[in-house]
Amino acid sequence: MPDVAPPDIELRGVRVEYGPVTAVDGVDLTVPAGEFTVLVGASGCGKTTLLRTVAGFEIATAGSVEVRRRTGVVFQQPRLFPWRTARGNVAYALARHGVPRSERAARADALLERVGLAGLGGRRSWELSGGQQQRVAIARALAAEPQILLMDEPFSALDALTREHLQDEVRALAADTRTTVLFVTHSAEEAVLLGHRVLVLAPAPGRVAAEVHVPFRDRADTEGLRTEPEFTALRARVDDLVRQAADGHATA
Repeated sequence: MPDVAPPDIELRGVRVEYGPVTAVDGVDLTVPAGEFTVLVGASGCGKTTLLRTVAGFEIATAGSVEVRRRTGVVFQQPRLFPWRTARGNVAYALARHGVPRSERAARADALLERVGLAGLGGRRSWELSGGQQQRVAIARALAAEPQILLMDEPFSALDALTREHLQDEVRALAADTRTTVLFVTHSAEEAVLLGHRVLVLAPAPGRVAAEVHVPFRDRADTEGLRTEPEFTALRARVDDLVRQAADGHATA
């Protein structure tokens, strides 16, 4: 039999505590290479804590965390340097990863073009819309050439139309590059649209309460997909699981 590659992300029995508060406990989670996995749940269920633990920003109190390839992180807010241009923000990340100065501008422009910002490299953050700023943040994360992308509710502060555009772009980007994605959201619709697999978290302490596989994930026609009965039924199911998990009734 051929060797099976280990998952890109593997958590076993993970607990994270903040003083007397247990944020998450007993979490087992694997994300295979190339899979788009979404964590969804009510506020306070530990979604962001888990993602930050995978990113290395938090340390697990118990259990093990294995991240086997290079990561990039996109936060809820773009966190751009306001005194730098869009190109300068991406070039800063390239510099941090050892790219020679002579190559940074061209590579930054190529990354900005990749996220739909061709020709806007000279604008500063205050000259960009919220959606454009988040595109710069994605380009900056891609500067590390990550095989794993960690995304913490990156579209939650955007208007509905911009959010849909960016959902489609990230979905296509992940598919084209075979990037492994761990994505946090509170939206069942976003979870079902983006994920190959949706993990519903329950609170107090945070833990995986249910797992849902998305059968139509590889379809390219997202505009039509959003209105189809199969999509709306699965979105409703995930919504129900989130509510049940918040009430302590969901089961994996």
